[in-house]
Amino acid sequence: MPIIDSILSEIDFELATTLRVLERVPQEHLQWTPHPKSMSLGKLAWHIAALPARVQVMLREGEFDVTTARPAEMPDQPGAIPAALRRHMEDLRAYIATLSDEALKERFTLRAGPQVLQQIPKIGVIRTILMNHTYHHRGQLAVYLRLLNIPVPAIYGTSADEGPGAK
Repeated sequence: MPIIDSILSEIDFELATTLRVLERVPQEHLQWTPHPKSMSLGKLAWHIAALPARVQVMLREGEFDVTTARPAEMPDQPGAIPAALRRHMEDLRAYIATLSDEALKERFTLRAGPQVLQQIPKIGVIRTILMNHTYHHRGQLAVYLRLLNIPVPAIYGTSADEGPGAK
């Protein structure tokens, strides 16, 4: 079995959950932030949605310089953020499904200008920069929703708003 097969299964499973969280983000609160040092709700949601496109660039190029990275422009239409995640993940999924085990073992370099921050196999980019990073921010987004009194969807198991015992 190719290495990527188990990763693709996890991506498919987790994508549905991430979409449920993003679909709860209300347009009228996109500029809201829980703390001055925190990203706004919209920026955080857009970061999650844009991440697969960024990861695809990283994998194709084999390196990424954080000093030259520019965020993609956030859409302002309702529903555009979850739609962008679907589209970006579909494109990334199609690309990584073509990668051989050997290609997944190739080195990727993350840098800040001339300084090398990290060198990892490309499979590590998928696991850490795409998947773990997304799960981390999805958790933050769920907290933002709770603070705004927006029902939080079930992520693993039930939530206080969905499932048995929800009020």
